[in-house]
Amino acid sequence: MPELSPPQQSITLDEIVGTVGEGAFGKVVECIDHSKDGLRVALKIIKNLERYREAALSEVEVLKQMNSLDSENNFACVQMLDWFDHHGHICIVFELLGLSTYDFLKENDFMPFTVDQIRFMAYQLCRAVHFLHRNKLTHTDLKPENILFVNSEYDTEYNAKLKRDEKTLKNLHVKVVDFGNATYDHEYHTSVVSTRHYRAPEVILELGWNQSCDVWSLGCILIEYYLGITLFQTHDSKEHLAMMERVLGPIPVNMLQKTKKQRYVHHEKLDWDEHTSSGRYVRKHCKPLKQYMSSKTSDHEQLFDLLHKMMEYDVSKRITLEEALRHPFFTPLREESKK
Repeated sequence: MPELSPPQQSITLDEIVGTVGEGAFGKVVECIDHSKDGLRVALKIIKNLERYREAALSEVEVLKQMNSLDSENNFACVQMLDWFDHHGHICIVFELLGLSTYDFLKENDFMPFTVDQIRFMAYQLCRAVHFLHRNKLTHTDLKPENILFVNSEYDTEYNAKLKRDEKTLKNLHVKVVDFGNATYDHEYHTSVVSTRHYRAPEVILELGWNQSCDVWSLGCILIEYYLGITLFQTHDSKEHLAMMERVLGPIPVNMLQKTKKQRYVHHEKLDWDEHTSSGRYVRKHCKPLKQYMSSKTSDHEQLFDLLHKMMEYDVSKRITLEEALRHPFFTPLREESKK
């Protein structure tokens, strides 16, 4: 990657309001920029460690390009305002956004989003990630934590039936963040990408990956919005594959024949014993995809049809985001945008 020379710092972050989030990379703080009439911004401060610095400089490069290609801010990718190197800590200044979709779910007792809410968010996400794909970029780490509400203000109502307060967002606009692992088509592709629960089967089986691994991740995210909980709740690769088979049916033989992970395979099938404690865990926590539907209305049917196409094992058959945006599930939004 070419060495970036830090810009002349055009931003005076002279007041830190508080910490917005923390991770292995470092932390994100909310700041007030008094040189810009008290503009509130998010400052991502990266640990002064080589691997994190490298990822941060890569993120700066990607954001510079994506933000310039989307100068009108049409494609729901976070806007970088500035960046600088502070004693070896790469610092990236972003527009200030609201809670992540994961944090909102958590604060709302993991109450699922409605199908209409999912449709609105999913359409923005498909457009955002399709924009990346059109520009030869794979995000590689899509998950609810990396999707932020533009504004997470909400109304609270008491649900007498469930005896709890329920939060309803006033604004469902979202943005994709964290481009530290984003990879261009021509760049070296590391063998493992994505956070475990959103990792595509071809990645686990080390069959190589392309942009369609983002589509799988989006499918996992949307079903999580629908259920309120993670679909593939595991930390073990073979168990993860067994969960996929329980939800989506058998992994194609040709994928199992080609995998470098032959320790997962026995007689061209996943080497899995349903009668172990792990086998019982998978049976208890997973069921065929259609059985997760809470209603048989056409909206739910269409959402699950889209999910099925997104979580297709065969990369060559998995729906692209260009195709996904034309799916009947999004017809109401496409019609709305034509008005």
